[in-house]
Amino acid sequence: MSILSQLNLEYPIFLAPMAGISTPKLAAEVSNAGGLGSLGLGASDLESCRKQILETQALTDRPFQVNFFCHRSEMVDVEISQQWIEYLQPHFEQFDQLAPESLKCIYPSFLDSDDYLNLVLELRPAAVSFHFGIPHHHQIQALKKAGIITMVTATNLSEAQAIEQAGIDIVIAQGIEAGGHRGIFNSDSDAAITTADLVQLLREYCSLPIVAAGGIMNGQQAEQMQNLGASAVQLGTAFIQCSSSNANTMYREALFDEPVTQISAAISGRPARGIFNDWHKKIDGIHRPEIPAYPYTYDIAKKLNALAAKHDHHGYAAFWAGSNVGQIRQLEAHELIKTLVKEMRA
Repeated sequence: MSILSQLNLEYPIFLAPMAGISTPKLAAEVSNAGGLGSLGLGASDLESCRKQILETQALTDRPFQVNFFCHRSEMVDVEISQQWIEYLQPHFEQFDQLAPESLKCIYPSFLDSDDYLNLVLELRPAAVSFHFGIPHHHQIQALKKAGIITMVTATNLSEAQAIEQAGIDIVIAQGIEAGGHRGIFNSDSDAAITTADLVQLLREYCSLPIVAAGGIMNGQQAEQMQNLGASAVQLGTAFIQCSSSNANTMYREALFDEPVTQISAAISGRPARGIFNDWHKKIDGIHRPEIPAYPYTYDIAKKLNALAAKHDHHGYAAFWAGSNVGQIRQLEAHELIKTLVKEMRA
C-alpha cells in the first residue's frame, strides 16, 4: 500500500513537526491543502498537547501527525552542569544577571510513561511520529491496535533497520541537511549522511516506505528524492515563514537574511542545525567544557535567550533552519503546497 493510501493523502508532502513552531492552524492548512500536517508536541505538557490536537481536529477533518521525543532520559551530572553554568556566566552578566544555579529537565520523553500514549489513543490522530529513538514495544503495539500509523526518524541504516524490526510503519530518512534537531538515537555518534544518500541506502536495505527529510525546499528537489526511492518528502524550514507558524518576527527576518547554518549541541545538549549566531561564534568553541545532557542544556539556553531578548539582543535564539534555507520563498501553506506539486509535475 502506498503512503498516499495509508494516510489518505492527496500529495506526498509532509509538514515537519517543529516543536514550538508548528501550530494547529499551520497543521490544518497543510492537511487541508492535501499534504500531511503536523504538530511538534515534544516540548508540550499533556494539557497543551490535548488542546493542540483538539484545535487541529476542529480545523480539519483530514489526516495529520503528532510528534514526540523518544530520548533516553538521563539524570543530571552536577559537576558537568556546574562547569557549563560557570562557562555561560559571562554571557548572563553582560545583561546584568547571574546564571541559574542549576539545570532542570524541561522536556519529558515518550518513553518515561504512558501518559502521552494514552492521550494519543484517546484522541486518535491519523499518525504519530517519534524523534531520537523508538517507543517501547507495548506502546507500538497499542498504537497499531488502534489503527494509528507509526513513524520514526532514522539518520543512518542501523537506526532504520531497528525501526523496521520494531514494527514501525514508516521511516523518516533525515539527512544531514535538515534543520533542527538531528534524530540520532545516540547523540555521541552521527553518520552525517546526506538525504539523497540515506534514501538510497534505505531503499536498498529496508522494506519500509521512506519519507525523505532534509534540504528539500522546492518541487524539483522533492521529485529527485522520489526518483531515488522516497515515497514522500517532509519539509520544515520552507514552512517556518508561513504566517500561521509560531515563529517570531526576528526568526522570520533571519530566514530571509542570506543565513548560514551550522550544527551544534551547545544550545540544547543534542546536535541541531540552526542559523549561525552567538552560540556558534562565542560558545561552542574548541575550549568549551563538556556539554550537559539533553534537555538540561536547553534549560539554561532558553533562559539566556529570554534574558538577551529583553535587551533586544537575539544572538542567543535557536533559529532552527536547514542548509538550503537560502532558497526559502514567502508563501502561505496552501500556496506552498500548490507550488511544490506544480514543480514536482513539471
